[in-house]
This record gives sequence, structure tokens and C-alpha cells, in this order.
Amino acid sequence: MAAGRVPPGALTLKQFLRRQQVLQLYRKILRAIREVPAEQDRRYLKDWAREEFRRNKDATEEDAIRIMITQGNMQLKELQRTLKLAKS
Repeated sequence: MAAGRVPPGALTLKQFLRRQQVLQLYRKILRAIREVPAEQDRRYLKDWAREEFRRNKDATEEDAIRIMITQGNMQLKELQRTLKLAKS
């Protein structure tokens, strides 16, 4: 491969950064789920998160991906708030 040539199928910088955001959100959600006290609830939430990310893995439209990330962050914050209230 010649210098400066991008292999076919390679991600653009913007796509790469967006992908990193999605993976970071997924990891944060899974970490928050670990704090859920009931095993059955943990399993349900983990399956839900996995299915949501799997269902949307082929999304390519930039605006749609940005909206999904925003919604995911809001859901994560809500889960964290609920867990904090449950501990107090």
C-alpha cells in the first residue's frame, strides 16, 4: 500500500471519534448496571443495554447517532440518579 492511501472500509476521523464515544457510553452503562443490587434487575438491564446497542450498530447517519448518544447519556444519568437514591 502506498504511503498516504487509506484502505477501503477505514473509518474517517469523525467516525472513529463517534465510535469511541459510543463504546465509552456502553462501558459506562455496564459499569452503572453493576451497582444494581438485585441480580434479576442487573440481568434485565444488561440484556436491555446489549440489545439496544446491537440494534443500532449499523446506524450511519451522523445526526441519528448523535441523538442516540445523547439519549443514552440521559438514560445513564437517570440510572445513576436512581441508584444514588436507592443507596440513601
